[in-house]
Amino acid sequence: MTAESSLILTASQVKQKIRRMAYEIFENNFDSKSLIIAGIDGHGYTVAEALANELTAISPLAVKVVKVTIDKTAPQQSDIQLDCDLKEIRKKCIVLVDDVLNTGRTFAYGMKPFLSTEVRKVEIAVLVNRSHTNFPIYPTYTGYQLATTLKDHVEVRLEGGETAVYLH
Repeated sequence: MTAESSLILTASQVKQKIRRMAYEIFENNFDSKSLIIAGIDGHGYTVAEALANELTAISPLAVKVVKVTIDKTAPQQSDIQLDCDLKEIRKKCIVLVDDVLNTGRTFAYGMKPFLSTEVRKVEIAVLVNRSHTNFPIYPTYTGYQLATTLKDHVEVRLEGGETAVYLH
């Protein structure tokens, strides 16, 4: 952390945001028997696992966590892969999860596997929304809304004993 970094969310605040998002997801999907929480590889998958743990604790929903592997630097040239069979997501509610929503590009390309099969609906969950979208991607569930400049960098730390969100 540099002298110009600002702590945005502490570990307990991150946990609180994830718990609140889990309640919102359950409220919007209470009529479902099961739910797919699809985390974008990296911190998105870690947030997805945390959301799934909270959902399992507060609801009767059968929750499956799926990893979405995407090359964030060149998503249009890479295959977007799921670590499950497409049959497992058919006619299910999908919540696509990442840690930070910047331009919406990763989410837009991350939806591709879900568009190639019949799903009930696709929702977006993000821990921090920076609102600099270049793609028509708006999160259904937001942990924290943060006004930033394009030069700012949001760093999410979720592993290694320290959980926090910083603005650089």
